Amino acid sequence: MSMTDTTNEDGVGSATTDFVTVKIADQWFGILVSSIHDVFMPQNITHVPLARTEVAGVLNLRGRIVTAIDMRLLLQMSPRPAGERCMAVGIEMGGESYGLLIDEVGEVLSLEDTAFESNPANLDACWAAISRGVYRLDGTLLVVLDTERALTFEENVQAA
Repeated sequence: MSMTDTTNEDGVGSATTDFVTVKIADQWFGILVSSIHDVFMPQNITHVPLARTEVAGVLNLRGRIVTAIDMRLLLQMSPRPAGERCMAVGIEMGGESYGLLIDEVGEVLSLEDTAFESNPANLDACWAAISRGVYRLDGTLLVVLDTERALTFEENVQAA
């Protein structure tokens, strides 16, 4: 985790964690800053026959083969409208490169660890299976994605 120890005006320290916020459909998610290698506009995605539904295909990113994962489909949301542009956040896991296809990149937030909450009981089971927990921010819920669990497809099939 990317944690920072900050001191408030009373001299009391509080730990924070840094997240990149990303929008998928109409929901904001947080991904640990430390797990992201790139943010890019995916181009020329090549379809992979017989791949899982959420695997949009593969692409070449500066000489590396990257598996593109459609996060809308992984999270069982409505598909992205045809022709609508998307963005991707690049991560690595198990020596493989992945591009998580998202709709929008937001800002980087340093959130206090004391504000972190477990997944609510009413959070969709598919989302809960790949979420570390949530933060409540100004009337919206920031769901913290666990990218390692999101890319462990066998477990997601059992959880869905």
